[in-house]
Amino acid sequence: MLLASTVALAVLGPAVSAAGAMTGYTLVQLRAGAACSGAATLAAAGATPVARELRLWRLPSAEAERVLPALHRRGAVRLAEPDRPLASIDAVAGARVDPLSGEEWWRAAVRVEGLTPPGPGVPVTVVDSGIDVSHPEFAGRPNTVVLNQQEPVGIGGEHGTAVASLVAAPENGVGMVGIYPQVLLASWDAARGAGTRLDTSEIVGGIVAAARRAPGVINLSLGGTEKDILVQQAVGFAIAKGSLVVAASGNDGEVGSPLGYPAVLPHVLTVAATDRNDNVASFSSRSPYVDLAAPGTNVTVATALGRGWRPSAGTSFSAPLVSGAAAWVWTARPELDWSQVFEVMRRSARDLDTTGRDGASGFGMLDVGAALAFAAPIRDPLEPNEDVDYIDAEGLYAAGVAPLTTLALPTTTATARVGGVEDPRDVYRVYLPRGRQLVVTANADADVDLALWRKGTQSVVQRFASRDRLARAATQGQREVLRYRNAAPGRIAWLAVIPRRGTEGAYRLTVRVR
Repeated sequence: MLLASTVALAVLGPAVSAAGAMTGYTLVQLRAGAACSGAATLAAAGATPVARELRLWRLPSAEAERVLPALHRRGAVRLAEPDRPLASIDAVAGARVDPLSGEEWWRAAVRVEGLTPPGPGVPVTVVDSGIDVSHPEFAGRPNTVVLNQQEPVGIGGEHGTAVASLVAAPENGVGMVGIYPQVLLASWDAARGAGTRLDTSEIVGGIVAAARRAPGVINLSLGGTEKDILVQQAVGFAIAKGSLVVAASGNDGEVGSPLGYPAVLPHVLTVAATDRNDNVASFSSRSPYVDLAAPGTNVTVATALGRGWRPSAGTSFSAPLVSGAAAWVWTARPELDWSQVFEVMRRSARDLDTTGRDGASGFGMLDVGAALAFAAPIRDPLEPNEDVDYIDAEGLYAAGVAPLTTLALPTTTATARVGGVEDPRDVYRVYLPRGRQLVVTANADADVDLALWRKGTQSVVQRFASRDRLARAATQGQREVLRYRNAAPGRIAWLAVIPRRGTEGAYRLTVRVR
């Protein structure tokens, strides 16, 4: 897996990693209202866009020190941080086997034996260290796209080539076969140069580039213990665009399983590693955020070093099996959206030794056959909407999320899911006309709570202790009713649906203005 370095953030000045390496660049995110004028200033200073959809630019730190003070005074800057080395390559050594023996034991474990994968359909984008397109598994392979320059020089491309081979190695008479041989495969090289380090800008750029191809699956066999808000934003953007994001849980199971990012982010399908006996590997990171498991010890992968094959181990190699399987299921069931595929993949998993969901294997072992037949759950189309920042027009995304109600649309309904670590709360924008009463009813499978917050509230994570709360449902349980009469001028407010601790389920929301 790709593990993050521990670094300190700075608003201005050169980016410095914990090891002291200078990147010399600063990332600047503009506010929505300054997207045009601020961009002109940054471009004139030599900045290049990382992700226009996130209003994110990268410029030399020396220039950042010169131009950022004025941009701050104009209120144009939403965030500025060093473009830091966020990840480095790491994998767990596997025992030596004959790489051409066809020993792909994982096929039986994930129940694909006897199944015929479909032709090209939903794409998988691997954001990693690039792939060696001259390797026998990829040379001449149709349906392969590189989204930026791939640099498989030295160790560059080694990790990405291995990960991509488990997704997409074709049936070409040599080496191995991936879980979805004809998948539309895209690669973004996020480890430029020597291929041993991934900077924030490259990870963000790759996720956003993949999101532009939505709907699709994005494989992130990378992460670390350092949370980065820009990577979180990129993941949220990809989900909002309709992509399914899959991430490796991490290889820190023997050292306390510190929380790893982006694996612990909401709505990310997090994958643990197992051995050929269906035991979770000792190195596989445990946490409540693990969704399911897949083989990740002694699995044969393509290697860019010598353009051959070798055995490897790590959650990095479990995640692509799930990514490829999800694309297969989604291609076979095109009526599903990303939120339904997310639930199908984890809830169809085959339970392992611990009954029910657990922090080692989540819902259990990837089971492709079961996923193909699993009943479709309800859609959750307005995700991500965990907090105010996700839905505010001045928040993470340029347009925010359209309000549930407006002056012209005083009544509406919505269905969604909430609960657990993957969806801890839902927040919506609603319009409050002057002198009118807002009535919100939630009918849920879980015990939820409704609350209404004034627009100035920065976050509803404070639950119900904030002075900015306008109203709260008077009842408790699976049916909640909230009423609020607005005596102020017409305005936007935040409506939060928050499950009681330990509960999760679907709900139907009815919003009326009387």
